[in-house]
Amino acid sequence: MRFGSTGGRIDRIARPTSSLMIAVATGLLACTSTAHATDGYFQTGYGARQKALAGAGVADGRDSTTTSLNPAGLTRAPSEFSMAASGFMPHRYMEGGPANPFPGFTPIGRVESDSEFFLIPNMGWSQKVNWGWADAIGFAVYGNGGMNTDYPAVMRQLAIGECFAPPPAPPGTPVGKQTGVFCNGASGVNLQQALISFGVAKQVAPGLSVGVAPILARQQFEAVGLEAFGVGGSVTDVSWGGGVKGGIEWSIAPAFRLGVAATSRIYMNKFEKYANLFAEQGDFDIPASVQAGIAVDLAPNLTVMADYKHIWYSSIASIANPSNRILAGIPLGADNGSGFGWKDVDVFKVGVEWRTSPSLTLRAGYSYNTSPLRSEDVMFNILAPATVQHHISAGAQFKLTDRIDLEAAVIYVPESTVSGVELANGNPAHTIKIGMDQLDVTVGIKYRLGP
Repeated sequence: MRFGSTGGRIDRIARPTSSLMIAVATGLLACTSTAHATDGYFQTGYGARQKALAGAGVADGRDSTTTSLNPAGLTRAPSEFSMAASGFMPHRYMEGGPANPFPGFTPIGRVESDSEFFLIPNMGWSQKVNWGWADAIGFAVYGNGGMNTDYPAVMRQLAIGECFAPPPAPPGTPVGKQTGVFCNGASGVNLQQALISFGVAKQVAPGLSVGVAPILARQQFEAVGLEAFGVGGSVTDVSWGGGVKGGIEWSIAPAFRLGVAATSRIYMNKFEKYANLFAEQGDFDIPASVQAGIAVDLAPNLTVMADYKHIWYSSIASIANPSNRILAGIPLGADNGSGFGWKDVDVFKVGVEWRTSPSLTLRAGYSYNTSPLRSEDVMFNILAPATVQHHISAGAQFKLTDRIDLEAAVIYVPESTVSGVELANGNPAHTIKIGMDQLDVTVGIKYRLGP
């Protein structure tokens, strides 16, 4: 949609048309299926530029993806439409310690999660306007996730003391029993979070911009093989909710900018079909977060960024409650029922962007996040092994034509692990290790809507 430069009037409809954008957004919302487990379960960044910078850039809005990071940056973003797709490849596993004379709740040996490739779309649109109360608007579709595992059933002869009472093997199986990470066959969970955000930004003083972006969120959850926790079958449930993101970007000197963006808690409808699993009868809100940072232009074509982010996982009972509450007889799904035991996460990000020529931009970044997991909650987090902490990224943007750019980004996440023991209702002498490493490859395209 192209807007006139005066009077706040829409002069004409240009490509991409509003109807096309709505159709694309609807499609992306429907298919945004994420398996990320990076900053807890938040993505490192959204879109090719943010991912190449490891999520840094809250003080350096330069493209349409800034709606998802700091809507105030829209005043500096060009009028453009962008789409990207990430091939996300996580490798997740649990590993049980050696057998001992006492039966445990989890198996010995290594069990790896299947489903190691996910396609994750992203869309952004930014447009300069002259509406008096707004200088720019934007639109973004993006996603989060992380509680996605798919552990297979294993047919084998169990070691002494390996499982309490695994179900018998199917008829015709010679010798062996069907087991899995909870001694109950195939198991896992799938969480999808898709967010749509519309941003408005205004320069309120020379060098100082403010922005706000309401958020519409959709969640989908499915659990398999959790009969041991009183959750049977394979049921999919959906919830909707909303929140808001706001931010500022301030150029306090020609080559030095500050940025701060905060996202409210996103209040979601409860997962009614999982009221007996998640604390507070199926409540699963998306936690609030804040990101602050600086951007320094070391040269007209070279920018360095450094950001800090905090995510309040501890505010969501179904995520933060300690898993051992089940030992006190508190049922899953109760207000103070067991959760995953996650702590708040602190994230430190640095990025550098080198605009080497009008046709080529190079980017690189690094991000480190504190672990949300505690060793005493490792058994529950077999389902959500959000162990990774280090993220190394690089990317580029190439000008293909006067209006079209191609982008790419790669994030390598080395393996991190967390170890602990089973809860006391299992075998406290049985050790468990969970681990993950990741590779994320993103390609995208940008279409400039104006000069």
